[in-house]
Amino acid sequence: MGKRTCTAVWLEKYGRWQINVQKDGKRKTFSSYKPGRAGQREANAKADAWLDEGIVSTSTKVSKLYADWLDDLSCTAGTSYLTECQKYGEYYILPVCGSLRIGDLTEAHLQTVLNKAYKQGCLKKERQRKPLDRPLSKKTLQGIRSVERAFVKWCRLHKYTTLFPESLSVPKGARLAGKQILQPDALRILFSVDTRTWHGKTIFDDFIYAYRFAVSTGVRPGELLGLWYGDIKGNTVNLRRSINIHGETTQGKNENAVRSFDLCADARAAYEAQVDLLRAAGVQLNYNTPLFPIGSERALYRRWQHYQQANGITPAVSLYELRHTFVSISAAAMTDGQLKLLVGHSRNMDTQGIYGHEVEGRRAQLAQATTDAFALAHG
Repeated sequence: MGKRTCTAVWLEKYGRWQINVQKDGKRKTFSSYKPGRAGQREANAKADAWLDEGIVSTSTKVSKLYADWLDDLSCTAGTSYLTECQKYGEYYILPVCGSLRIGDLTEAHLQTVLNKAYKQGCLKKERQRKPLDRPLSKKTLQGIRSVERAFVKWCRLHKYTTLFPESLSVPKGARLAGKQILQPDALRILFSVDTRTWHGKTIFDDFIYAYRFAVSTGVRPGELLGLWYGDIKGNTVNLRRSINIHGETTQGKNENAVRSFDLCADARAAYEAQVDLLRAAGVQLNYNTPLFPIGSERALYRRWQHYQQANGITPAVSLYELRHTFVSISAAAMTDGQLKLLVGHSRNMDTQGIYGHEVEGRRAQLAQATTDAFALAHG
């Protein structure tokens, strides 16, 4: 049966019972002129009949439909998103809703998932550890909510339910996880020291220019690995692809990930040094030659950890936090819209006004602003 969130009410002025319901974004009104509770039941029954129109089955378990959704999703989604949906289902959604029939699933159940996950973390008993020292981050809870909505939307499209959970909310106490960035002393080390230790010996770190390029451009780790020699023309970088942690080549994290920007002075120096390094190693530079021929994001991260340990960079930061460092340093030198243009953010972005209508000379201005910001940060 379709799920009503209200019941028919008596309208004295018109002498009838009336109820308003919504399905798939459509709103309808049903009424009855019978007096007493018989009229209320009749109006409700009309609404229920419309809500149930075309419904295939309401008795199928949520866990079964979730597995079917994942199987369907595997035909179109990337591995990273599919893995995320599997994890959120196993850890948070199914422990609360999995045993329910789809016809009994309500928005309240889905909200309970978010509320419990916020306080308890993983809800799967076999994987539960001691209580969390801190609640799940706001970003993780937003991800769970997004997966819940995507799953229910698939169920609606396949006529298993009429549920439309538009009012799901992340608990108000949820906060974004704190991020580390490279402070000025660490930046000075990064731009002046190109060695690490290996078996007690000091050796040249041949990934050094990857670290420097990443922090002075704000590119994501996958975008760094996906960059080809031919993607840089003159002083302009044209980001066209990304390599995820599964080794798959994608078009990036969102619709704004494919972008162009000009290099600041530090990024230009890292680029030229990397090209010289490739040539010295006898690498033939063609259009599709990887600029940073590193096996995987995991290999780059391990090497970056070793570099930080060898050179006393504390607190240690992740590869992605090199991007946060870029954003933090550059934020004081440019507008929010300019910064989003550089880093390819989609949230709250005026794509038409900022990204889609780039004026002549804007990339050069942004590159100079970044040059000035980094000169100030690391001397």
